[in-house]
Amino acid sequence: MNVQTKPPSEQGPDAARIVADLGRRAKAAAMTLRNATTAAKNRALTDGARLIRNEKAAILAANARDLEAARAAGMSGALQDRLLLNDARIEGMAKGLDDIAALPDPVGAEIERWRRPNGLEISRVRVPIGIIGVIYEARPNVTADAGALCIKSGNVVVLRGGSDSFHSSRAIVDLLRRALAGAGLPEDCVALVPTTDRAAVGEMLKAMDWLDLIVPRGGRSLIDRVTVESRVPVLRHYDGICHVYVDRDADVAMARDVVANAKMRRVSVCGAAETLLIDRAALDTHLVPVLARLHELGCEVRGDSEVQRRDPRAVAASEKDWRTEYLEPIISVATVDGVEGAIRHIATYGSQHTESIVTNNAATADRFLREVDSAIVMHNASTQFADGAEFGLGAEIGISTNRMHARGPVGLVELTTYKNIVRGKGTLRP
Repeated sequence: MNVQTKPPSEQGPDAARIVADLGRRAKAAAMTLRNATTAAKNRALTDGARLIRNEKAAILAANARDLEAARAAGMSGALQDRLLLNDARIEGMAKGLDDIAALPDPVGAEIERWRRPNGLEISRVRVPIGIIGVIYEARPNVTADAGALCIKSGNVVVLRGGSDSFHSSRAIVDLLRRALAGAGLPEDCVALVPTTDRAAVGEMLKAMDWLDLIVPRGGRSLIDRVTVESRVPVLRHYDGICHVYVDRDADVAMARDVVANAKMRRVSVCGAAETLLIDRAALDTHLVPVLARLHELGCEVRGDSEVQRRDPRAVAASEKDWRTEYLEPIISVATVDGVEGAIRHIATYGSQHTESIVTNNAATADRFLREVDSAIVMHNASTQFADGAEFGLGAEIGISTNRMHARGPVGLVELTTYKNIVRGKGTLRP
């Protein structure tokens, strides 16, 4: 049996051997993929989308095995929602592949060109990063998104999904590998670490000889471990402690709807709002309608004294609440002194992920957008738009809160670097 498709029960304990073998395969595949034509890459993606649709029953059966084990292990409802696949989410994965195939290929695109006084012509051209390791938890859709983005951007990807989603991820990877082979590209352009042994993560983190980048997606403990232990460059985001600030000049109905969507559309995503900030000047006009809608949708409200005074259903918020990514139907609500207070609260407690202001005052909005130092800042929009597909990127490999290389949704362009091309005419340096 091919090592790529062995279930965890058939693996030996030698994580180092498994990861080293993946590295050898990845390096061989990378030589082909970085020079692959756009047509070949697009064919792999469109064939992958077709296979995902055609093999939906097999994907759902694999996901059912993962969900059964998750329930038996007592996994929370929010995490089960991240793990769950259904018809709509599988169609979303397939559509993501089609969307990425339709996007321009960044590889080979010229970024800039200039000529030196000595006649040298210098240009910068986009090239793949190389081999990317993605370490993630519970979200099987990451398997398809990361695989597709890496194929189109010319990067080989080695996926290490969580044990919770192992069977779902394996089913998806098998289909992507079939699509690659059908397009004349190496199957090993996309690989799944075939063991749930956590030692495999440690082996990837020190694989400087073949991995060019690690992208972790998961909880704080995973991100902390990768950040501390990795010898390979890391593109990461920490907690998604996202804020919505309702300003005194906000339309009340708009504020109610934006906050409800930002929090409750899907509570388990990193772009879900975790803290509502309310302008002190808007407490008596805006707060009750906004919170009434949240209560109606089943959201628990944890508020400061001003909030509790106006909402008898609100429970007391603690200092810890302002720093908590709930990923559940819970929201903390703080009173702030105008936009300056909102900016200060976000700077103190935020994770530099996504923040939104609701206001009809253009000057206030401009100040918020300018001074809030997060990867994504929004005006009169739900934080749940913090998503690569919603940005028109087809999908995302993650939301980066790094300051180097990429911030916000990481799509095709962000998965490339560049090389400098210098053209001369026998030009010599004096």
